This record gives sequence, C-alpha cells and structure tokens, in this order.
Amino acid sequence: MDRVTPLVPLRYVDIGGRGPEDVVADARGRVLTGVEDGRILRIDGLTGDATPRVEVLAETGGRPLGLELLPDDALLVCDAELGLLRVDLREGIVRILADSVAGERLRFCSNVVALADGSVCFTVSSRRYPLDQWIGDIVEHSGTGRLLRLEPGSERPEVLLEGLQFANGLALSSDESFLVVAETGARRLTRYWLAGPQAGRGEPFAENLPGMPDNIWRGAPDGPIWVSLAGPHLPPLDLLHRAAPAVRQAAARAAVRAPYRPTGFIGVLGVDDQGGIVHHLTRRRSGFRMVTSVCDAAGHLVLGSLWERGVAVCERPAPK
Repeated sequence: MDRVTPLVPLRYVDIGGRGPEDVVADARGRVLTGVEDGRILRIDGLTGDATPRVEVLAETGGRPLGLELLPDDALLVCDAELGLLRVDLREGIVRILADSVAGERLRFCSNVVALADGSVCFTVSSRRYPLDQWIGDIVEHSGTGRLLRLEPGSERPEVLLEGLQFANGLALSSDESFLVVAETGARRLTRYWLAGPQAGRGEPFAENLPGMPDNIWRGAPDGPIWVSLAGPHLPPLDLLHRAAPAVRQAAARAAVRAPYRPTGFIGVLGVDDQGGIVHHLTRRRSGFRMVTSVCDAAGHLVLGSLWERGVAVCERPAPK
C-alpha cells in the first residue's frame, strides 16, 4: 500500500440539496449529482474563485444515487426507489429502463456503467433493506447485493453476480475486459470478467481495504480508479459479521432504530488495474462527513456525501 497522505478539503460548496450521494464530472469539468428530493443538479465553477453555478437538469421523482454520463447528452441514473433510469439532459425527460428483475421489484439500485456494446451494468446494494435502512444491511451482512446487466433494447436485466456484501460502486478496467465492483460490507473490491478465458467469473480484486468502499469512478482510461471510503475500518463489525445469523439480524434491527451520525473520518483511494493502491488519502477529523463518492474534475478531487448538503473540493495528488 502506498503511504497515507492527508485529504484536506480546499472548499465546501452548498448546492441547495441534501445528500449528493454520487458525483461525476463531464468533459468541461462540471459536476453532476443527484440529491435527496429527486433533483439532478449540475455544478459549474467548483474550482474557480467565483461562486459556483448550480442548475437543475431534471427531477426523477425518486431518490437518485449512482450516475453515468453518456456521449449523447444523456445520463444513466440508479434510483433507489424507481430502478434504472435514463435522463435526457437537454429536455429533462426521465425514462425508466428497468424496474424489476425476474419478477422482483428493483429497489436500492446503487451504481451503473455503460459498456461499449450499448449494454449497461448496474448494482443493487441490498434485496432486504431500502436506502433509509442501509445500515441494517451493513450490520447484518446479508450478502444480498447483486451485479446486473441490461442488454440494448431489453427491459429484463440478467444477474451476473449475486451474494455480494452491499454491492455499490462500479468502474471499468482500462481495456474494458473487466468490471470492478465495490462491496461496502466486505471492505473489498471484486473483479467481474467481461472478456477473455475467465469471462463471466468473479474474483477478489483488492481486499482488506482501510475503510468501507462506496462509489468508485474512473475518468481517463490511463488514470486510477478513484474509490471513496464512506467509513473507517471497524474491527468490532468484523467480529459481528462472524456471529450467527440470528445475532446479526438482532443487531441490524437495533441499528436501524438507533440514530446514526457519521464519524469525522473521510478517505479516498486510487487503485490501478492490478488492484494495487497507488493513492491513499485520509483525514480523521473532518467537518465534511461520510464521503460516498469522488470524481476528478478540472484537476481537483470532488467529494460527494449521502449526509452533507454540498460537495467538497480537494487537491488532487500528483499522478504516479
């Protein structure tokens, strides 16, 4: 692992909405995100001296989470309430691409990537707990997360991987031969092969991460996979995950009822295509909390959060 360096926010920007859970950057350095009330926002000027401009591009009517920009001025959206969506950014029109799989309603869709062949891969974090009870799945260690694929023109996703521990962020390898899936509840990244002799198989990619990976993002193919860490490594949670199912379920019921407040820990990793950590950025006492996403925008790292009412702008480390 590369040495730990400080993750110091240079600027906080209130965007007028709570919970910018995922952040993605376009070619002009503008950042797109979805917030708690269903709006899709675009933020321009985050890294300049002037006040950033925030505009509303669309409203899903649900709770947008993971985003993926498409080259035709459209946006794929994983909506925790509605399923997999496509948003026309010029007209603001929202269309549901898939809202069920094998007769089961899609809920808690988490993140999405588009493949070169026109198909779409996306994750479902939990089949047991909705978004507002996410901590229940982390505590119970339910293993009901999934990786799904939707072929062009189809409305019926197929299951590629299941049994994942809170499946979350998604990113492609530089040659698009495999997908990297974040398993928040297991503190690991998993590789799913799309091509080659191991196509259709999943395997560990990076394990025992120093925190809980959430959304992951890749800009340029030759750049790192940026991994947000939504929380620190908690050894007592590791012990609980080895307990009997009844014990974990009882603990999950208690966790869902208890008020939650994130710690001051924030963290970001940069990972290469061999699963090696090339950047490890962290801060233990941050005023900006629960980093659930990160993207590279105009030479800076921009952090999103399920908890906060805005985003944070940080210095990007030098390439390695």
